[in-house]
Amino acid sequence: MSEHLETLAIHAGGGPDPATGAVIAPIHLATTFERSADGSYPHGYVYTRSGNPNREALERTLAAVEGGAAAVTFASGSAAASVALRALLKPGDRLLVPDDMYHGIRKLLLQHLSPWGIQPVQVDMTSLAAVEAALAEGAGAVWIETPSNPMLKITDVEAVSGLAHAAGAKVVCDSTWMPARSLRAFELGADLLLLATTKYIAGHSDVLGGALVLREPGEELDAIRSLQQSEGAVPSPFDCWLTLRGMKTLPYRLRGHEQNAGAVAAFLAEHERVTRVHYPGLPGHPGYETARRQMRGSGAMLSFQVEGGEEVAMAVAASVRLITRATSLGGVESLIEHRASVEGPESRTPRDLLRLSVGLEHPEDIVADLRAALAAA
Repeated sequence: MSEHLETLAIHAGGGPDPATGAVIAPIHLATTFERSADGSYPHGYVYTRSGNPNREALERTLAAVEGGAAAVTFASGSAAASVALRALLKPGDRLLVPDDMYHGIRKLLLQHLSPWGIQPVQVDMTSLAAVEAALAEGAGAVWIETPSNPMLKITDVEAVSGLAHAAGAKVVCDSTWMPARSLRAFELGADLLLLATTKYIAGHSDVLGGALVLREPGEELDAIRSLQQSEGAVPSPFDCWLTLRGMKTLPYRLRGHEQNAGAVAAFLAEHERVTRVHYPGLPGHPGYETARRQMRGSGAMLSFQVEGGEEVAMAVAASVRLITRATSLGGVESLIEHRASVEGPESRTPRDLLRLSVGLEHPEDIVADLRAALAAA
């Protein structure tokens, strides 16, 4: 099989259906599978919670595209995160997490996993001294999210992974914003990737899903598989089929998203009403050099802050016409949201900040919509 991502995304899941010759595999909706007279399962499937042809095709493709040994899929990114933490950690373990990260995972940790004895410790991952100091007190794992959500802070994955491994900790990297080896996380030392396949991987805002990709097989993979099968938070066959369908165009979509994001970021950086743009592709970004070293491209997510505080930020979001006001990211359509109000009263996100998922519309149209919205606010 080719090592080119474009080819892997299309063919790694398998070829034409051997039963019918259909170029696109059918959706296998069966929940259970027939045994032979001797009690064995000649086709390898027992029950769809433990295995399904569509899910296996998706997992093969994800592992190939991300350069991992194996992938395990789930019904959502949050389900995947929960399983990863419980597979890697035991009660009493400390978990180092970024001080800026997706609020859903932070909520999962603080409200649901902390009572079970997992101790989350928030660290500025852009400071190696801070990471080293936190690791000196012990940790079972380090959670990396880069670029971070929503401030787009850049963590040096190679350096943090080196410190973590020296301290005996595993490294989990949320690569949702930079899939398909855009981040090179495995090359830089990460042990496990988290992917919300809902986003860029499926790519069309129509299917929920998550995945864990492991750099190597071993005890962690066995534990994750066991939790997947026992708890049953698995994607349906149709969800897998849709996600795999979206993956076929993933490398090409990522290039289009990033090209558009670069144009939008450059426009916002020069706008008189924008006080700051958070995008690692801009030379003024504090993580610019690290991003250039460890990322292939700069991604398609950005956030920006506006003069006038929350009131003006909300007015800008209210004034867009082409861009959609909605949560989530990674679909073909551009989405904007006032992140602090989504995250709730405990949010650390600046109140004047808007997060933008840059879609695949023509970049001139996206820029024109933002220009008009900024003028109207």
